[in-house]
Amino acid sequence: MFRRLLTVVGILLLVSSASAQAPSPEAMNTARKLVVTLKIADQYRALLPQLLLKLRPVVAQDRPEIERDYDAMTAPGAEIYAPFFTAMVDQIAAAYAATFTLDELRQIEAFYAQPVGQKFLTQSDALAQATARIGQDASQKAADELKQRLIEALRQKGHKL
Repeated sequence: MFRRLLTVVGILLLVSSASAQAPSPEAMNTARKLVVTLKIADQYRALLPQLLLKLRPVVAQDRPEIERDYDAMTAPGAEIYAPFFTAMVDQIAAAYAATFTLDELRQIEAFYAQPVGQKFLTQSDALAQATARIGQDASQKAADELKQRLIEALRQKGHKL
């Protein structure tokens, strides 16, 4: 899931650096719906507790009285984070709306809204890891075989290896 979030952030940076025409309101609404369907916002929201936990020692400085107040203030973390979260969702939606046509956004959203699309989302990280391992294994086997063939060809030309 984190890999997917990084991919989205990368797309966002790419699109924000390009000067493009602003997407239509309909495209933005469809893209926001897609962001919800893809559960990108949920993934980002899940990072909030980790962020707050990392900030705690920096802000509280190992002082129990500050830690107590910090914990009380950050318990309703969504309130603190809401403006940033809303802006992030809008920016991700804008990235999708700038990348895909309205029709494409609708098709993508329709696919991911179906049970098979949701299954794909839940399985995509495991599949990405599995395919990366398969690719690494195949590359290693190919490299080993290529090395052997090259060594043999060089030996046939009289080289001592």
